[in-house]
Amino acid sequence: MLSNIEMRHIRMDLKSPFRTSFGVEQKRDCLIIRLEGDGIEGWGECVAGDRPGYSYETTGTAWHILAEFLIPAVLENPPASIDALLACFSGIKGHPQARACLEMAYWDFLGKRQGLSLRRMLGGLKDRIPVGVSIGIQDSPALMIERVESYLRQGYTRIKLKIEPGNDLQVVEAVRAAYPGIALQVDANAAYNTADHDHLLKLDAFELELVEQPYAEDDLIDHAELQKDLQTPVCLDESILSRRHARQALQIDACRVINIKPARVGGLSEGVAIHDLCLAKDIPVWCGGMLETGIGRASNLAIASLPGFTLHSDISASERYYQRDIAHPLFELNPDSTINVPDAPGLGVEVDREALELFTLRYQDFKH
Repeated sequence: MLSNIEMRHIRMDLKSPFRTSFGVEQKRDCLIIRLEGDGIEGWGECVAGDRPGYSYETTGTAWHILAEFLIPAVLENPPASIDALLACFSGIKGHPQARACLEMAYWDFLGKRQGLSLRRMLGGLKDRIPVGVSIGIQDSPALMIERVESYLRQGYTRIKLKIEPGNDLQVVEAVRAAYPGIALQVDANAAYNTADHDHLLKLDAFELELVEQPYAEDDLIDHAELQKDLQTPVCLDESILSRRHARQALQIDACRVINIKPARVGGLSEGVAIHDLCLAKDIPVWCGGMLETGIGRASNLAIASLPGFTLHSDISASERYYQRDIAHPLFELNPDSTINVPDAPGLGVEVDREALELFTLRYQDFKH
């Protein structure tokens, strides 16, 4: 039975700035949860950042929802299963990243109690996950080519370029000309609108694997209109907040690929449900990244081991992000552009308490 929950707000320096259409990130804020009960602990990570760019959730809103609603609900009726945990969340609308953090920690707790890895509990089949790298917006096509070359040298075999209006066609054309045979994707993070319809059709010339989230997150119909004319598959990210959204998007052909981020959809359980829907419809999925620490990275690798994850996931090696991570072992890139899935109980990583303390800005302890 759960007896104690700790929550921390941490801040870590990125090795290099990461620029998207939302802005530039130089530091990463997130929340870390630790569950404890019967001598067992479980860890979870809330990926909400310090400002509402990718979504309305921030570390501040997530702290409020967790501290005032989700954590008290769980401690009041300590769950005996994942379904019971999710029942504790009923009546609390929205805030999927806050929910996902607590659910991740509970999966870790259950896995350690049962002696099972998260991969095995979720039904994952693969012990290595093909991964790619996502490259932020650069100041020129030449600089983008330099970044692409450096990651190809490291062994990544799929490259995703962040784009925005004014930083798109010339950049993609330059990269494709320099590397005609690589698996190449672009991600707009909702930076375009319907006035850019004909402009986006020009991306068909570059033999891309997909164009990710060109329009706003609540714009399924306009994505369907674009996909009707675009030969390149549209991939939806921010638009898919649940299995219901995924079903509706596929029903109107708003996309032909889905990026499953468990944090975005409210947790691993909903992520698995979206995977199962897409697998039944022969729709490829892959796991996106949110600059996670080793805690969240381990969780992403576990869900990406499910059979429907057939495209390279955005789960790059640990050394790409931070000088010092808060979990071990660090994830390393294999020569075949894969990363091993942890097979130890739960998430399969150990938290570096010294590093965690070093990066902590705020701490709160909750008792049963």
